[in-house]
Amino acid sequence: APEGPRVYRVVELVRLAGRALEARFSDVWVEGEISNLKVVSGHAYFTLKDGEAQLPVVMFRPAAQRVRFRATDGLKVRARGRLSIYEAGGKFQLYVEALEPVGLGALQLALEQLKRKLQAEGLFDEKRKRPLPFLPRRIGVATSATGAAVRDILRVAAMRGPARILVAPCLVQGDEAPADIVRALAALQRQPDVELIIVGRGGGSIEDLWAFNDERVARAIAACRVPVISAVGHEVDFTIADFVADLRAATPSQAAEIAVPVHAELSRQVVDLRAR
Repeated sequence: APEGPRVYRVVELVRLAGRALEARFSDVWVEGEISNLKVVSGHAYFTLKDGEAQLPVVMFRPAAQRVRFRATDGLKVRARGRLSIYEAGGKFQLYVEALEPVGLGALQLALEQLKRKLQAEGLFDEKRKRPLPFLPRRIGVATSATGAAVRDILRVAAMRGPARILVAPCLVQGDEAPADIVRALAALQRQPDVELIIVGRGGGSIEDLWAFNDERVARAIAACRVPVISAVGHEVDFTIADFVADLRAATPSQAAEIAVPVHAELSRQVVDLRAR
């Protein structure tokens, strides 16, 4: 007797179809607009759509944590991942490993998003900026212990006159740097005679300076009990820390010039006042 047609179990057919998709589309980029974004336990679920079609997307927590900017509905992005089928729901979807915005770079978009958020909260308002102490009893410095910034600050301060400086060494670059900067700021604030803090580092690329665009660092500066001078990078570099701090210095050297008055000039003024 002739054999009948091959009959698959549902799971068999779905699994075979998923394997065929994965073999053909194991690493693809797709561009579209985010829609119906939901985040559950750190996993992101959304739809990528254009004017003619839509594609369900899953981004598991490890991949979602690597995204520098905040994904929102309506944002046009490029997603990299693999196509497969979710067996339990029989659902064709894209499993995303990387996401980047169309237009602005991911870091630049993240910077603009955070600027808008903190500005709306009033952290950039001039009225909350405090005047710097004229002759601080002690100046705290949060920066790398081995970088050029700390050497510049100490050198300029010594040239201008005697100044008591306490350095809290911290990382200023890399994923662990924001938490370390926050820790250094907290340590300096615990010293009762520290009346002014300089936080910063030398220049670099946007990636090098990114720790000073971190929200945790911005909020730690805003909550600091003493005035803060932000001295990050070179004159052309701007970070979130610059906008939140009580004063921005173009360079670490300039921060030292602002913090430490020239004692010889002060002595001359005292002599002149006595003569008067």
